[in-house]
Amino acid sequence: MQAAKPLFDYPKFWAECFGPAPFLPMSKEEMDQLGWDSCDIIIVTGDAYVDHPSFGMAIIGRLLEAQGFRVGIIAQPDWRSKDDFMKLGQPNLFFGVAAGNMDSMINRYTADKKIRSDDAYTPGGLAGKRPDRASLVYSQRCKEAYSETPVILGGIEASLRRIAHYDYWQDKVRRSILMDATADILLYGNAERAVVEIAQRLAAGEQVEQITDVRGTAFVRRDTPEGWFEVDSTRIDRPGKVDKIINPYVNTQDTAACAIEQEKGEQEDPNEAKVVQLLAHPRLERDRTVIRLPSFEKVRSDAVLYAHANRVLHLETNPGNARALVQKHGEVDVWFNPPPIPMSTEEMDYVFGMPYARVPHPLYGKEKIPAYEMIRFSVNIMRGCFGGCTFCSITEHEGRIIQNRSHESILAEIEEMRKVPGFTGVVSDLGGPTANMYRIACKDPEIERHCRKPSCVWPGICENLNTDHSSLIELYRKARALPGVKKILIASGLRYDLAVQSPEYVKELVTHHVGGYLKIAPEHTEEGPLSKMMKPGIGTYDTFKRMFEKFSKEAGKEQYLIPYFIAAHPGTTDEDMMNLALWLKRNGFRADQVQAFYPSPMASATAMYHSGKNPLRKVTYKSDSVTIVKSDQQRRLHKAFLRYHDPKGWPMLREALERMGRADLIGNGKHHLIPTYQPQTDEYQSARRKNSTPAGSKKAGQPLLTQHTGLPPRASNGSKPWNKTEEGKATGYAKGKKRTTKRQPNIPR
Repeated sequence: MQAAKPLFDYPKFWAECFGPAPFLPMSKEEMDQLGWDSCDIIIVTGDAYVDHPSFGMAIIGRLLEAQGFRVGIIAQPDWRSKDDFMKLGQPNLFFGVAAGNMDSMINRYTADKKIRSDDAYTPGGLAGKRPDRASLVYSQRCKEAYSETPVILGGIEASLRRIAHYDYWQDKVRRSILMDATADILLYGNAERAVVEIAQRLAAGEQVEQITDVRGTAFVRRDTPEGWFEVDSTRIDRPGKVDKIINPYVNTQDTAACAIEQEKGEQEDPNEAKVVQLLAHPRLERDRTVIRLPSFEKVRSDAVLYAHANRVLHLETNPGNARALVQKHGEVDVWFNPPPIPMSTEEMDYVFGMPYARVPHPLYGKEKIPAYEMIRFSVNIMRGCFGGCTFCSITEHEGRIIQNRSHESILAEIEEMRKVPGFTGVVSDLGGPTANMYRIACKDPEIERHCRKPSCVWPGICENLNTDHSSLIELYRKARALPGVKKILIASGLRYDLAVQSPEYVKELVTHHVGGYLKIAPEHTEEGPLSKMMKPGIGTYDTFKRMFEKFSKEAGKEQYLIPYFIAAHPGTTDEDMMNLALWLKRNGFRADQVQAFYPSPMASATAMYHSGKNPLRKVTYKSDSVTIVKSDQQRRLHKAFLRYHDPKGWPMLREALERMGRADLIGNGKHHLIPTYQPQTDEYQSARRKNSTPAGSKKAGQPLLTQHTGLPPRASNGSKPWNKTEEGKATGYAKGKKRTTKRQPNIPR
């Protein structure tokens, strides 16, 4: 992997003399107070401005400020006209545009395409403060305001929509957002490196259309430049020479073995479709090679080609070996440079060590911003995820190489947190995309550089992955010892298949860092859907559960696991959901609300959903189809299986079980899934209010719908059980005290 210029090695822009601002200005009045006559860069964001390193606009803004630039913020502007986009004046260098910490469509609509009633990134939680496809709309308004000013797109919405992508809400393939947004350049993934280099080059007088060599960027060009070699991957069912790749599992000390992958007994089938076909050329260099994907017009009309393009895209995501990609849109090409080089620990410390105020901008007064309330006492210790779950956008956005902060940087942030109003000594999370991937990486950098596996932990943990948790254990112990720290909780999702490799870590976690409940995500029990998710089998969960219970008992604590499950994921049959429901009932788990599969842009599971093909394997027109759940009726059925205990779903479940030939599961015994009787609506509601079950069902007085994944029944003091929302939120009360946790949002950088 090529070396990258460190973020702190650039010369400072002349405006460094102004020094850091208490808050990046949001008005002309604030600019006047700082002595500014203009902004060099203006960031437009769909989120409220919170000066905290969990918010993208704060990280990018403070980083550019540290480079010496004057940075302003336009947060949640009125997009119906260009007026709000002109309130800070014309930026000297560029507009930086992002939809916010979430894709604006996912932020506004549920998996059932219903409009949400709130927005966690808006003061007061109010919905409707940003438009659909916010990046696109904001970019267009910036161009209306100042047509000559470059517009640079970034954030997770732009990152996941950089290529022709299936749009769940319109049920069609849309072209790259770069085309619709009329922006000049798009930054994908963690954008610190790209945004600093582009800002420095624009400040030096370079034109934005000349900046075509920055990693992690996408832009429009007319044709492939001279000196580049093109790999034709626009079709599939054509035999041809396949591009051999280095085997990441050979002994890297054996030069001969490390050269080219040679599987014993492997025979090329001349009739088998290849993922890519090389055009004949006497000399092929990776850094001057571009893979031509099927055009937007082709993937829009051919779902199998869409799945093929998705597969090629995901094979070219390792910064160590990725090649550039190009996709034609009409008469022009959208060009995608290879992914950015991951940041070093020193650079991560630099980025997180900026002078963040760690609170929302004073403009919002006492209005609460729910997303901030959730993370204000949490610390992000790393980035990236090598899990590769097909339904998740974390790996696609942040990459699968873990980027870590140092212990010193993390502990310093906890010290700073003590100054934040409302801090009681409880750190709500030390984590990130996952709780326990900190400092876990491939054993050999050379193997890592050549590897193309989409996951380091599926179908099993890679033998080249170092699963040592000792540095994380040491960090926990240091953090607990800080003056003023009473408790440190771990709220980020735990990768339990990694955790079981380190019993010492599980013991440390369970003994000191679980606040009564620990969330983990088996997602399913059946091999069909699990294989399409790239998740481990349920047996790994059972192993972790035994360890969790053992160490909880040794610590003298009553603690519970909260497993999450997904309904209607590609690869899931009605029988799979029935078996999951039976597993839930056997284990005494009840989910109040359930999570249904949400086809987010560019995800591999979304390609399955759209095409019915599996892009985890070579895609052909004849390859096996994937079971897809698309109809509203079947999606409701799958959710009803997850909520097998809810009488509202019993009529649907009875009909389905009879159709499946499993009427033996209908009855009033313990071994039955659902009863034969159907309670009256009034009786059922009355029973819920009285905290008892309807007559003739289970024991009188036992709470109904109170357990979520094995939690204790409703307490006599009126405290509530935990429940999971469709978005993956978990909320609840324990011992009369309110506790709220939520999956970490996908943070754009």
